[in-house]
Amino acid sequence: MTVIRDVTLRDGLQLAGTVLPTEAKIDLARALLDAGIPELEIGSLANPRLVPPMAGTLDVVAALTDEELARCWVWVATPGHVRRALDAGIRNLQYCLSVSDAHNQANLGRDTETSLSALPESVEAVQAAGGRIELCLATSFTCPFDGPVDPGRVLAIARDPRAEGTEDIVLCDTLGQAIPTEVGALVRRVREDTPARRIVFHSHDTWGQGLANAFAAVAAGAEMVDGTLGALGGCPFAPGAGGNTSTEDLAFGLRPDWLTPEVLARLVVLQENLLAALGEPSRSRAAAAVRATPPVFRWAAGYR
Repeated sequence: MTVIRDVTLRDGLQLAGTVLPTEAKIDLARALLDAGIPELEIGSLANPRLVPPMAGTLDVVAALTDEELARCWVWVATPGHVRRALDAGIRNLQYCLSVSDAHNQANLGRDTETSLSALPESVEAVQAAGGRIELCLATSFTCPFDGPVDPGRVLAIARDPRAEGTEDIVLCDTLGQAIPTEVGALVRRVREDTPARRIVFHSHDTWGQGLANAFAAVAAGAEMVDGTLGALGGCPFAPGAGGNTSTEDLAFGLRPDWLTPEVLARLVVLQENLLAALGEPSRSRAAAAVRATPPVFRWAAGYR
């Protein structure tokens, strides 16, 4: 069964023009967990001066119970981030670096090799705390500054001994420019030619291929896919990137065992309330269909 991870509270919010209050973030995290979403990304330790919507991430961590945090992830990029997150109580950390040097420099202020060299220290700290760490590879397909990314570079990083101890590998279509054949081919090569880990696919829907790419990733062996409510999102350091693939669309298409028409309706209400608060439009086709479809269809609002 493919796991859907909702990343609204990190990737979804980071380009929003309105900063969501911490209490609203906590309420949203709990509502998503209560709805049955198996895993969440609840924030980032990126500098809040550069990414203001990520302010208060550690306050969200502090408010959640250990049971809730067991299903939650926080984005980190340095050993310092890791130590702060662990001290706050989070145990699931997504260590991110970019496959392309140009994007890593723009996003993190250092080249890819420097980020990779710091990974073992982060892995050691997380393992000592009894946590989990995943290796997140931004720009696995294209870079906004250098163009197409050589799949061989992705594979080299995935095979690098310094990545030993990471339990997942996240392949990110950061710009949303990949197509299903490219996604399937890369996921398959990572599955077959690199150390065994859970493969996660993180997609953006810039060219309308987000859902198709996610399904191609699953068919090729990805065990988890990321999405956001209403297809909210984007990257502040990736010009031209669109929003993420919609959580509602992923759920409707993949039909995980926790999804019922009632749960889908709850997700639609959550995204409507969130996007209204942010002043953002919904780009979820499933959410629109829930409202527009005649109630004789069991997934429609008001089904009878």
